[in-house]
Amino acid sequence: MSRDRALLDRALERGEQDGGSVEFKERLLRDVHLEGGRRESLAAQLRHRMLSGDGEATYVVGVTDDGGLAGIDPDTFSETMDVLSLLAEEADAHIDDVQTWGLEGGLVGVARICDGAILETDDEHLVVGTAGHVDHGKSTLVGSLVTGTADDGDGATRAYLDVQPHEIERGLSADLSYAVYGFDDDGPVRVRNPNRKSDRAQVVEEADRLVSFVDTVGHEPWLRTTIRGLVGQKLDYGLLVVAADDGPTRTTREHLGVLLATDLPTIVAITKADAVSERRVQEVEREVERLLRDVDKSPLRVARHGVDAAVEEISERVVPIVTTSAITMEGLGTLDELFDRLPKTSQDAGEFRMYVDRSYSVTGVGAVASGTVMAGEVEAGDELLIGPMADGRFQEVEVRSIEMHYHRVDKAQAGRIVGIALKGIKESAIERGMVLLPRDADPDPVREFEAEVMVLNHPTRIGDGYEPVVHLETIGEAAAFYPEDGRLLPGDTGETTVRFKFRPYLVEEGQKFVFREGRSKGVGTVTDVHPAR
Repeated sequence: MSRDRALLDRALERGEQDGGSVEFKERLLRDVHLEGGRRESLAAQLRHRMLSGDGEATYVVGVTDDGGLAGIDPDTFSETMDVLSLLAEEADAHIDDVQTWGLEGGLVGVARICDGAILETDDEHLVVGTAGHVDHGKSTLVGSLVTGTADDGDGATRAYLDVQPHEIERGLSADLSYAVYGFDDDGPVRVRNPNRKSDRAQVVEEADRLVSFVDTVGHEPWLRTTIRGLVGQKLDYGLLVVAADDGPTRTTREHLGVLLATDLPTIVAITKADAVSERRVQEVEREVERLLRDVDKSPLRVARHGVDAAVEEISERVVPIVTTSAITMEGLGTLDELFDRLPKTSQDAGEFRMYVDRSYSVTGVGAVASGTVMAGEVEAGDELLIGPMADGRFQEVEVRSIEMHYHRVDKAQAGRIVGIALKGIKESAIERGMVLLPRDADPDPVREFEAEVMVLNHPTRIGDGYEPVVHLETIGEAAAFYPEDGRLLPGDTGETTVRFKFRPYLVEEGQKFVFREGRSKGVGTVTDVHPAR
């Protein structure tokens, strides 16, 4: 028997025995249950259920008053959850979790409602993007940080981040992963069991300061995914890992180049110090220092100069270096102290804007767009625009609900990594690279823009019609280059017109981007845009 069905059976049994904290509802409709005195009456009923359940109530939806399984269609289920959320808000409570499954008659669900208003996430929130060569221990290091658990030598803590079965089986990350931990007055607030969504949500609720990790991909064939993670998120810091048993590789240099091209303050973590001799660790430390000096950066060994110096000096020019081991936990306390004390660097400016990184559909909720809030803030109930579509249109949508690391929040500010459930659009219509904006915005879709670019690596010259992939925010699209002077050579900086090959996007002056084609790569800044309409 499934866990969900067992939960339903327990709820039915409890409801049949005493009513108590369990309430059966076939459906809840806005124009019926929120009109007149029904809203106040139902909110009072909810408060009574919560009193009976010591601050927690269970609502079984899609069943008859006597507990018979009826089932309701997905649209009605979504409306029922909206109404229940409003009733919970009226009762100074929130929906903490919803379990759903399908029956022949439609959907049935169990919603757990807990006392207390939904968390407002207005505390400081640091967002860190990881980078580095495959098997250098990015995910393992992050897994040990967020749990405080030493790795077993086989990458056990890495499994806390990799979400796809084939990733866990092969030991390779193939897409972006996310993790969170935090701090309060007593020190780190860690995830007790990362495999339980509720435990991650609890960190968000309890911590005074949050640290979210965007864990990127180290395997070379997925470099474009790594670029998406470093360019398309509103990051405060980069965390570049270099394994002590391997040292800096070509991929290390590639990832460092992307981090520095985006002017992101970066920390280097030398991992796997337990696997080699002290002499080898020192050799790799010197290799990393040379690598940084080669790109005009100043390395700062934290073990020698201290955390105070690292916090004060870290910048686009100064790069702290920390030697670590996820097995012995060496250096993880230093990283804890850094992440607890480092200032937030990304600035919140302007109205709400979020570029879509992923989309998915949740039963009973509908389409969800996830990404990092780049500016402003968004609240449940806000009316937004999403687009541009392939034809340049923007579509009107409404925010149904917001989740951050599996914790439902009533609003989210710039820098938050969130999933936003949207009413008014199907998930199939949402694509990576689209943007969410306030409904009163007047966005101009852009097919072509001007840019200043620097060619970091290219075997010959870049001429008219050169077609790399441009990575701008979460956009990853083939585009044609038309250099102002007719050509660009490796090391050159110059002006070029850039034209997306297939469709328009929202592009704004001042945005930075990375372009790549094979081993060729470069960076650029948008200097002017040509609206498509």
